[in-house]
Amino acid sequence: MQQLNLTQAQVVGMTGCSKAAISYYLSGKNTPSDKKQSDIAVSLGFPADYFENDIPVTEPKPQTPKKANDGTIQELLVSDAAKFLHMNHHTVRKGLQQGVFPWGYAIRTSEKRWVYFINAKRFAEIEQVSLEGVNL
Repeated sequence: MQQLNLTQAQVVGMTGCSKAAISYYLSGKNTPSDKKQSDIAVSLGFPADYFENDIPVTEPKPQTPKKANDGTIQELLVSDAAKFLHMNHHTVRKGLQQGVFPWGYAIRTSEKRWVYFINAKRFAEIEQVSLEGVNL
């Protein structure tokens, strides 16, 4: 989280792990299985064996879709996700607000405003779609 400058809520949205699970992992109360560690590493843009290394990797190795030049994780627009899912964009937004999608999240910025984030790589993996041709 620190290396990528992410909040716990962002890690929850990107990995699909529950808030409680991430909290337990961070506090050391629980350790994820090898498979879960691999899934978390890949979701964050690191190699699958990232947590097996004794020496921390200083830079994540991007995987498809590649990270933008500024090091940020590529984002998929809500409208594009809605098209892939054959859903109304309002439905996707509501799902992100309620935390039902493992590939994204919503943050309430005021009483009536939300900011949405969809991890393009995670979306493509979970929904089993190719994002080629999508403007990321």
